[in-house]
Amino acid sequence: MAVLATLVSYQALADGMAVGSDGMMVMRPDSHAPFGVMGDHMHKKGEWMLSYRYMFMDMEGNRIDDNNVSPQTIATTVPNRFFGRPGQPSTLRVVPTEMTMEMHMFGGMYAPSDFVTLMVMGMHVEKEMDHLTFMGGMGTNVLGGFTTESSGIGDTSVVGLFRTLDTPNHKVNVKFGGSIPTGSTEERDTILTPMGATPTPRMPYAMQLGSGTFDLLPGATYSGHRHDFGWGAQYAGTIRTGDDNGYSWGDKHELTGWASYQPLSNVSVSVRLAYQTMGNIDGMDPMIVAPVQTADPDNYGGERLDLLFGINIGSIPKLNGLRFAFEGGIPVMQDLNGPQMETDFVLTAGAQFAF
Repeated sequence: MAVLATLVSYQALADGMAVGSDGMMVMRPDSHAPFGVMGDHMHKKGEWMLSYRYMFMDMEGNRIDDNNVSPQTIATTVPNRFFGRPGQPSTLRVVPTEMTMEMHMFGGMYAPSDFVTLMVMGMHVEKEMDHLTFMGGMGTNVLGGFTTESSGIGDTSVVGLFRTLDTPNHKVNVKFGGSIPTGSTEERDTILTPMGATPTPRMPYAMQLGSGTFDLLPGATYSGHRHDFGWGAQYAGTIRTGDDNGYSWGDKHELTGWASYQPLSNVSVSVRLAYQTMGNIDGMDPMIVAPVQTADPDNYGGERLDLLFGINIGSIPKLNGLRFAFEGGIPVMQDLNGPQMETDFVLTAGAQFAF
């Protein structure tokens, strides 16, 4: 009861700060965007922040454009672009059925001035994909299933945030930086072919750990709040430069907007819409050849709109710099360059500590 009374006693102020019952200044929980949004806030000169994010994505089933398609339909009707090469059937005889991706993201922020905040983020990536292999060159008889896995260091991002507007109720920053290709693009695993062989080739693009290219990361964020309500919007881009092994991922553009409410002075809940569009892969890795949709660069990219719900918990008594947050949601629209696996659920959770 004493802790609850302390939480409720925090009074919100208009400039994003609060005053606790002990007279100390603390940050409002909605001074940060929902946890799935990155690069949304800045720090005062000399401040540091360390963060950990756990991100999870579950994908199951396949789509062509916005239509669901069965593994049997893919195996018997979708052309294999590698048909004519040794061992390559006319249609896609290997079909992915489910994929999970986990990312452990470690970030650091430092503000050399009130108008500039520097941010670096690295990650460890874990991917797993289940497949069905159909027997021979035609028909719907299933030969068996197999799972491929990859794990390791992903790409690393280094960006600068620049303050362009800072009033008691409204803030704007712009972002510019880049992504360094520290993730592997040569991961291999054992597969099951339609003829029953079990080679260990280079896995398709979706199972690699990095993009293989230096990417530009432009962006801009607006946030505002009044009384117990907050809101904001962000644009974030990923612009590919160069290529690796003969290919580059498609450019990605993300738009998001959110609204939040504080039921307690150190707790805010949020709802967010997130839209992203990405092009297909440009070029091709000559080492990735297989009768599976993920080996075809044209089967990447498309559009997706997610609906997400989150909670921010900050200004914990005696731990003012520590914040916890969670956000999860589902797609409400997917229009994919396919056949391609559809996304079913996304989750982001973790903690931040500022000092």
